[in-house]
Amino acid sequence: MRGEEIEYLRRRSREFMDTAQVQIERGYYGLASLSLEQSLQLLLRAKLLECAGDYPRVHSVRRLLRLLGEVVGSEAAEITASILREYPLELALLEDAYITSRYVPKEFTEEEVMRLAEAVREVMRRVERIVC
Repeated sequence: MRGEEIEYLRRRSREFMDTAQVQIERGYYGLASLSLEQSLQLLLRAKLLECAGDYPRVHSVRRLLRLLGEVVGSEAAEITASILREYPLELALLEDAYITSRYVPKEFTEEEVMRLAEAVREVMRRVERIVC
């Protein structure tokens, strides 16, 4: 069952990434930022489930990254630490996207979303390389 849930989370992560691309093409930058956040959040949950057997019901990608760093070996923990060091603004903006898309009228620019998309793709590549 756990393997099925991991694959489901990974598939949904890919679907949100695909959705973000379509939203960017249509100029729906606020929605695209939310889809990027969801894509990363779901991948982090899948990796936590794979490595720790569970994941917390939190929505902060930074917290999920920190937790992943705590449950993996030191080499993999350095991957999460480097992500947190290299992408602090992008990760914070993703978390803002999660909140503001629901409750606050905030607009995202094409430049912001393109930068977020690039950062999310890189973070996801690094997370996928983590071996539990």
